[in-house]
Amino acid sequence: MTKVLQAIKSGNPSTLFAAFFYFDVSFMIWVLIGALGVEIASDLGLSAAQKGVIVSLPLLGGSFFRIVLGALVDRLGPKKVGVGSLLFLFFPMIWGWQWGGSYSQIVWLGFFMGIAGASFAVALPLASRCYPKEHQGIALGIAGAGNSGTMISMLVAPWLAKTMGWHGVFGLALLPILLALVLLIVFAQEPGPSENPKTLKEYLLLMRTSDIWRFNFYYSVTFGGFVGIASFLRIFLHDQYHILPVSAGLFTTGIVFAGSFFRPLGGYLADRVGGLKILKIVYFAIAILFSFIALMPPLPLMMTLLFFGMFALGIGNGAVFQEVPKRFYQEMGLVSGIVGAAGGLGGFLLPNLLGMAKQWTNAYALGFVIFVGCAFLCLLHLMWRVEPEEEPVEKGFVFPELDQGRVRMEVMFGG
Repeated sequence: MTKVLQAIKSGNPSTLFAAFFYFDVSFMIWVLIGALGVEIASDLGLSAAQKGVIVSLPLLGGSFFRIVLGALVDRLGPKKVGVGSLLFLFFPMIWGWQWGGSYSQIVWLGFFMGIAGASFAVALPLASRCYPKEHQGIALGIAGAGNSGTMISMLVAPWLAKTMGWHGVFGLALLPILLALVLLIVFAQEPGPSENPKTLKEYLLLMRTSDIWRFNFYYSVTFGGFVGIASFLRIFLHDQYHILPVSAGLFTTGIVFAGSFFRPLGGYLADRVGGLKILKIVYFAIAILFSFIALMPPLPLMMTLLFFGMFALGIGNGAVFQEVPKRFYQEMGLVSGIVGAAGGLGGFLLPNLLGMAKQWTNAYALGFVIFVGCAFLCLLHLMWRVEPEEEPVEKGFVFPELDQGRVRMEVMFGG
């Protein structure tokens, strides 16, 4: 614990707190439709596939907006972009409060709520640039633990919807957004834009590196699994096990807790042991646990499996983003946006897979089986790829030469 406190004090704790709270509120908003999914589906008479769509559209919107915000962070600075994203959120919240009375409106509303998920591309660079390289894992883990906003949404929103209706919950959500805006303005220190913001051509060249795509794949499973299951879990428990809506929210909260609060542990363990080693264990655990989940066991066993499954996903999220700054230190804003977008895309696909599996086969098993297959692919790739654990990058990517038409991007270490 002493070492953790020393690591926190080594940077800017007030900025880290502001980044965490901003991320927490943003995640609370991002999964709000999933938290209210049972009530919205009942009110609008939605099919199983449509339920998957409405809870996944904010995740797709998050993928789109993350890339945009990631590029803006590198050029404007994370604090400015964070303030702008919070101001934008007032628009969909007011829309859901006053209107949002049809399936098509919820679809568009959900997409624009995706900018809350794009907070990933803001909060992590804000925390990362205020801490030394040797404590990136714990700083990013604490900031990333703001995904606990998912848990808050699942716990509070169903109860509020029972007392004031799901439209009223959207209106009430304006208050925490306003508080996050004030805290970000007052407490966060603007680290400024990247020292050497890249041109569009350099960004496109960056996309040609294998590291980008493997991080995308890894994170689409860990974070995509976490946020996709968190968004759809209340509907799943209600439909599969016939749990009452408010009780389903309580069960979901306990399960989401495992993925939210153990993310910093993933970053810490990755700092100590190595991110790639942790990820091999994580993907093996995910594949085994969700194989049993696909069998649809009795409720007590299902709850246990889901808890440990989310625990593994949370550890994996922290470990993936302990690795990212090693390869992309100066481009952390853009890269976190790209990798975060891949995570959001994975989260978008999973509820749709589960919803379509239920509609086509009258069971959710096929959706979980496909997810297990993706985890096994990540494990096989990590076992096949042999590389030493690297020190964090200080100067980011450069483009030193062209060799037979292929760009070779080298990571520069130290002075």
